[in-house]
Order: sequence, then structure tokens, then C-alpha cells
Amino acid sequence: MTALVETNPEGGPAGVKSPAAKRAKGGGGGLGRYILVRFLLIIPTIFILVTLVFFLMRVTGDPITAALGGKLPPDQLAARIHDAGYDRPVFIQYFEYLGQIFTGNFGSTLDNQPITQVLVTYGSATLELAFFSLIVALLIGIPLGMVAAKFRDKWPDAVLRVFAILGYATPVFFAGLLLKLIFSVWLGWFPVAGRADTDNALALQQLNAPTGIYFLDALRSGNMAAFGDVLQHAVLPAVALGLLTGGVFLRLVRTNVIGTLSRDYVEAGRSRGVSEFRLVTKHAYKPALIPIITVMGLQIAMLLGGAVLTETTFEWKGLGFQLAQYLGSRDFVAVQGIVALLAVIVAVTNFIVDVIAALIDPRVRY
Repeated sequence: MTALVETNPEGGPAGVKSPAAKRAKGGGGGLGRYILVRFLLIIPTIFILVTLVFFLMRVTGDPITAALGGKLPPDQLAARIHDAGYDRPVFIQYFEYLGQIFTGNFGSTLDNQPITQVLVTYGSATLELAFFSLIVALLIGIPLGMVAAKFRDKWPDAVLRVFAILGYATPVFFAGLLLKLIFSVWLGWFPVAGRADTDNALALQQLNAPTGIYFLDALRSGNMAAFGDVLQHAVLPAVALGLLTGGVFLRLVRTNVIGTLSRDYVEAGRSRGVSEFRLVTKHAYKPALIPIITVMGLQIAMLLGGAVLTETTFEWKGLGFQLAQYLGSRDFVAVQGIVALLAVIVAVTNFIVDVIAALIDPRVRY
């Protein structure tokens, strides 16, 4: 006689849980463990970046000599170096710098302005530019990616693929200069530089407790003329920086929509006579958004990196613009402080994106 073996609903022997059942039972623990690990990774990420920046900036010597060398007599220069502590061993300076960061003290610029004040003053401008650029990237990447997938291997697809390659391969400063030449100099449609006209900028800065994000401050004040002026100034910088990420999104959406269109449930809808337009816009594009969410953190890092060149090109006075100025003046402390803040922003953004991706797609956790 053949022994009867009791089986569970998954098809395995009774009492033996399948991998799927184990994941279902431990899903909460898996998610909690995943979030904890991703959160703890923020610390070494920031530590490594701050360490690299510190030692790379010291390769060329101390910041006092770099900034004031040849402008002061040797004895005065040596006195300033000693007062600032730059004549001590570099590792002692490094550990003291780490201690200052842990207490929230990022130091001061060469003109004695606290780095934290620089971050507060100019960080909102960079945040505003990154927000507008991300909107441009999503407006370019998602709909055009869907169009490219719908017309796969046809001329619209070929044109959009070339556009995507040019988008993320073209240097940001070159795209910015080209946009300024065409739309500001030749056509006169948009302002050449700045975040707002002088009158509007002064009015927004004089508001009670301004956020520093001009479009929000303009909405708070109810000044629609200033709001329109802020948007006009933001168009060209946002497009120049948004193209960088928009090309990546376009390729991601195209690839994933094509993969989704071959799924069984899409084929079933097609067999029932559902139009291709509805299949693409209602059924295929939502799963294609998951990869965009998972790479969003990396794209935020690209936006912040591109903001340095974009802000310099358009004289958009944010952290990127100030970072370029401090690099030019060899203000090491200011550069280290700004880079440390950008590292925190990128690390926290990646953590948030990873959590969202894990909540949307449980496969991320396993």
C-alpha cells in the first residue's frame, strides 16, 4: 500500500511551510529589518563621503595658505595658520572636525559666516530648483516613455530613444547655455538669470518668516505677479537640469512598459478587444513606475550634483552656486560643510525611497 502523505495548500508536506508562507508570516519582520538596515546604512554613507572630502581638500595644503598665500607677509600667514589649527597633524584635525559635526558645528567660512547660516540661506533655493527639475523630469520621462513603448521599434520610438540619450549625455552647463541663447537672447521669452526680478525678490525676502522658497512665499503673499515672475525664472534652469533625469526616466518607463505589455493579464485584455491605448495607459504604466521609484534616490543625487553647474550657469544663488564660489576661493571649511549637508540629503532621500519601494513591491525586501 502507498502511504498517504498529508499536504498543505502549497503542495508540500503538512507541517512544512513553503518559502512563500514563511515570507507571508514574517513579512512584517522582514520589512522592519529591511528598514532598520537601510537606516543604519545612512551613517557609514555620510561618514565615508565626509572623510573623502576632508582628505581630498587637504591634498593641496591648508585653506589659509590656499586663500591668502602671497597676500600676507609670511609671519602673519603663519600666525593665522596656527590660530586656525592647520599646523597640527592632519589626523588630529580630522577627528576634531568629526567631533564638531556630531555637535552640529560645521565651522565658519573665511569671512566668519557660520556654515549653518549658509546652509539655511541658500539651501531653500537649491531645494526649489530640485523640485522644479524633478517635475520636468517626470513630465518628460513618464508620458514619452509610454509613447516609445506603444510605438516600439517604429520611428517615434527611435526618435524618443535618441532624445533620451541626448538628454542624459548632454552636459548640464551646455544645455543651460543653449537654452539661454535660444529662449532668452534670441526669442526673449524667459529671463537670462536669477530667481526673480530684483523688486520681487526684495518683496519676498521682506515677508514675515520667509521660507526662502520663492514660489511658496509668493503664494503666501498672494502676489500673483511675483509668482508668475518666479515661475518664468525657474523654467530654463528646471528644463536644463530636468533633461538629465528625464532621459533616464524615459528609458526606464519604455523598457518596463514593453515588459508589462507581454504579461498574461495584458494579453487577456487584448483578446477581449481592449484598445492598445487603454492597455498602455490603464494597465501597463503603473507597474512600470516601480523602477522609477526605486532609482529616485539616485536621481536626486544627480539633480544635486547637476545643480552646481546649473546654478552657476543661471546665477541661481543656491548651495550649488555658493559651492562653486567657495571652491574658487579655496574655502575648505565651507566646501566640507555644504558637501556634508548634501550627503545627508542624499542619504535620507535614498532611505525614504527605499522604504516606499519596499512598501509598494515586497520583492525588494527579499
